[in-house]
Amino acid sequence: MRKNSVKNTRINSEVMRELSRIISREIKDPRISPMTSVVSVEVAPDLKTCKAYISVLGDQDAQADTLAGLQSAHGFIKRELARTVNLRNTPDIRFVMDQSIEYGVNMSRKIDEINAPLHQREEEADHK
Repeated sequence: MRKNSVKNTRINSEVMRELSRIISREIKDPRISPMTSVVSVEVAPDLKTCKAYISVLGDQDAQADTLAGLQSAHGFIKRELARTVNLRNTPDIRFVMDQSIEYGVNMSRKIDEINAPLHQREEEADHK
């Protein structure tokens, strides 16, 4: 199976949906932030491994605690995934913190800082 095949895309979305459900509803670990979401999932073409990109709303401590909680619940998550998703092999899940949302917010803030003097000059010119 190729990496970008229709079958692989369908498996990725199914695993992502089930992981989101398991993390939000099934796990009772207090370390896992309630504002945790699965951004994307990449299941390897051989179905042996899986990277789950996780986004956590909060500071660095909340992100680290959530990652530790997910890694300690790895066995439970894999067992639940095997029970709900019908695959020949249940992939071994590796959780990766996704920084893309935080990066986007940071870049937007920097662009606003750069453009602030320009907007201020435009407003001053309009008032004259």
